[in-house]
Amino acid sequence: MSSTPSGYSRSPAVAESFRIMNDIPKLAERDDRGSEGANHDGCLVIIDARALDRECLAKALIGRGLEMDVCAVGSIEEWKLEKDLYPPVQAVLFNIGSRKADDAALASDISKMTTEFKSPPIIVLSDSDDLAQVVKMLEYGARGFIPSCVGIGVCVEAIGLAVAGGIFVPASSVLSMRHLVSAATSAAEHRPLSGMFTLRQEAVVEALRKGKANKIIAYELNLRESTVKVHIRNIMKKLKATNRTEVAYKLNDLFPYGAAN
Repeated sequence: MSSTPSGYSRSPAVAESFRIMNDIPKLAERDDRGSEGANHDGCLVIIDARALDRECLAKALIGRGLEMDVCAVGSIEEWKLEKDLYPPVQAVLFNIGSRKADDAALASDISKMTTEFKSPPIIVLSDSDDLAQVVKMLEYGARGFIPSCVGIGVCVEAIGLAVAGGIFVPASSVLSMRHLVSAATSAAEHRPLSGMFTLRQEAVVEALRKGKANKIIAYELNLRESTVKVHIRNIMKKLKATNRTEVAYKLNDLFPYGAAN
């Protein structure tokens, strides 16, 4: 067993972890921000099972001007051993690496963090910028998502945004939605009746405009004839029409036939 400056006994592994974390504020003392020391109002907790990754990340964040002390640990259990040595937690950076959003253990880990860190925002650092991954992490309770493809400066800003109450998501993930938005817009443009009728009612409307009988409509749409009659009654109600002829007239007046195709 070894002894820390506070006089507590620790195992050699824990003593080494404490020494590394205690060096991080000393780096802040050597930078040129004009501060007399590393006594900040709060700290950032980095949780990453990979020791080399978390130590390098901690030092890089301090080197880029992060205005917090940093505690880099491998788990919540390690944090509990060290938390009395640090100022109040302002944010938690959880590195999930290549783990996927559908990993049940990952959901459990984040749940434990939201229980342990009730107020500070939890920010996820991931090797992926997949939109589904981002959305799932936000659903789990994360207040930010940083892909590992961004630089340290972006990480610092993202952490600051989360502390201020915002939510950071990567631009690459948002831009990946463009084709979905374009497809939805295009579909709406090609379905002018969609704002008034359901998809099935639209099909019945088009058949009515072509003068088809209920039996033919039922056959072509694979419906019961009684179901077709129900759709027609609902269509008439929406158009305030009293018969099929008036339905066709009002539809042609509201939606020129070429536009509805």
